[in-house]
Order: sequence, then C-alpha cells, then structure tokens
Amino acid sequence: MGQLSGVQSQVFRPLPDVLRSEAIVERLTTAITLGLLRQGEQLPVENQLTAMFGVATATVRDALQSLRDQGIIETRRGRSGGTFIVGTPESNSAALEKRLVGLSMAELRDLSDEQASNGMAAVRLAAERSSTRDIERLESIASLVATADSAAACVRADSRFHIEIAVLAQSERLMQTEMRLLSESVEILWSVLDWKADREWAAADHLAIVKALRDGDIDAAQSAVRDHVSRNTYRLVEHRLDAMYPTGGAR
Repeated sequence: MGQLSGVQSQVFRPLPDVLRSEAIVERLTTAITLGLLRQGEQLPVENQLTAMFGVATATVRDALQSLRDQGIIETRRGRSGGTFIVGTPESNSAALEKRLVGLSMAELRDLSDEQASNGMAAVRLAAERSSTRDIERLESIASLVATADSAAACVRADSRFHIEIAVLAQSERLMQTEMRLLSESVEILWSVLDWKADREWAAADHLAIVKALRDGDIDAAQSAVRDHVSRNTYRLVEHRLDAMYPTGGAR
C-alpha cells in the first residue's frame, strides 16, 4: 500500500492504550461501511498496522483474523500478495433500530447540533480554501447517492460527500469530527430512510451545497447544510417515535 491519503491517515491513526483488537475491527469495519476503505483495496502490512495503531503485533493479528473469519478481508501469498478488502460488514437492521431507540431526544438534538456546526464550519473553510477544480470534483461526488443501488451504497456515497467537504476545508480536526459523526449516524439514517425514494432528495441537498460553494455564497452554503441536517434529524426522530410507540399510543 502506498502513501496514505488524509482520510486514510485518520482511519489508521493510533488507538488509545486501553483498547484491544475489537477496537481495530470496529475502526476498519466502520471505514469500510462508510466507503473510506473500498473493496479490492490493500491494507498496510502487519508491521505497518502495528506502528500506525500503536498496539502489539498480536493485537493486530487477532483483529485481522477476526476480519478474515467474517469474510471482509483475505490474505494472498506471493509477489503480488497482501491483505485485501473483499467484503463488506453485514448491516443488522434490528441492532441499528436498537441504537436509535436508545438515543434520548436530548442526545439526538445534540447530535444534530454538532453535525450542523461541524458541517457549517467545513463549508465555510471549503469556500475559502478550495479551487474551481475541487468544487467540480465535489459536484461529481454529490450526485453519486442518486444512483446508489442499495441502502449500503447510499451510506457510502453520502459519507463520501460529507468527508470530501472536510477534505476541502483542510482541517484535520473537522475531518476527525465528521468521520466520528458519520460513524454514529449515517448507517442508522439510511436504515430509516426509503433509499429508493430518499436518495433523490439527498442528492438534491448535496447539490444545493455545491451550488452555493460554486457561487461563493457562504451563507447559502451554511444554510443548505443546516437544512440538510434538520431533514435527516426529523426522519430519525420520526422513526424513533414510531418504533417506541408502534400502536399509535400517546407520545
């Protein structure tokens, strides 16, 4: 594997000492779910992963074996060998709904507030620091969700767009925060949405952000981000209430 991109360097950043192989598995499966690491991509070699994550070799080996057992990676021998991503983590709709129902209304509000704040800061910096070519690339990414062929593909396309804005902002802290927020919410969101119908408005929201950036209108870009987050939050709250009160009882 060659030099890591800015996004990949966040995936492979050191882990806290208290975490073990399960944390590596979670970090890598989340990155694959979000599309930060893609099928066919080669992982760094074992000793590189050990240094990147700041853990013992045995910890990395345990994590890689767990991923092999799940069919997510495979290790090939020979000159062109290495460890490659060959599968995607299975989405558990029941577990995702449990995570959503487990969030209080205050926690959902706080999540929405942080998403809006981080996204608005990112588009402001992206407007100041990106080139015309950068915005053209962002526009091509913005519409990918409209042609996604599954909820999982919507997760990856949606995540890629928001992470690309953080990349254009050229802020490592904003990128770290965006990746954390996506790991907490985007898979739950697309388990709630009707992906065949809702991918269209998601793409329209993305393109509205891009248009404002192309026009150099920071206020409009931030407003588009805020509206996008608000719509997502509304759908999460709506589904949470429906899941908690399926018979239509008093809320």
